[in-house]
Amino acid sequence: MTSQPKIFCAIDTNDLDRACELSASIAPVTGGIKLGLEFFNNFGHQGIEKVLESCPDAKLFIDLKFHDIPNTVAGAVRGICNNFAPAYLNVHASGGRDMMIAAKEACGSETKLLAVTLLTSLDEKAVQEIGYQSDISAQVEKLAVLAKESGLDGVVCSAHEIELLRKACDDEFALIVPGIRPSGADIGDQKRVMSPKCALNKGATHLVIGRPITSAQNPAIAAQDILDSL
Repeated sequence: MTSQPKIFCAIDTNDLDRACELSASIAPVTGGIKLGLEFFNNFGHQGIEKVLESCPDAKLFIDLKFHDIPNTVAGAVRGICNNFAPAYLNVHASGGRDMMIAAKEACGSETKLLAVTLLTSLDEKAVQEIGYQSDISAQVEKLAVLAKESGLDGVVCSAHEIELLRKACDDEFALIVPGIRPSGADIGDQKRVMSPKCALNKGATHLVIGRPITSAQNPAIAAQDILDSL
């Protein structure tokens, strides 16, 4: 995991030229780019190819959070890995053991497969509303352990569960942490957030940072300032 960048910058936009411009500017600083649902649903495979042309050396996290029956998810994973070799790809842990095993079997050898535990936009009230009986920490731990037992390479979790998951899973298990906000930054629609340095000190493998970088007047400088703070 150490050869991978500490930061994957989230490039979520419905403007392909802007996505390429941001990627070309930010990737040489962070080394990593994350492309998610908004981007993929607007531009698909051709959009990913276009972004990679603008930053060919960047490590790529394709963040599509697949969640369906095992055969369908396996086909979706295979479709991505047959066309690209992302550093990371993800599914929802709540899809269950059989789904995660099928996804891992379909995943390319160059790609690490992650499971999303609980979205960082969910707080305790929201978790109860959707029917989970456990509190957030207990539910995240349960899903992370299931992902590890299913052969996945890591999970996406909030910074507040890092220490818990480091105890529940080994040190080689990747913890990819979104909801990262530098001091003074707007938290937007995130609920469970933390500063970059604090998250890494607790044991995060990689950080996902979007708007604090992409909305800055100079995104490359904003990215470098965050790296310098680490």
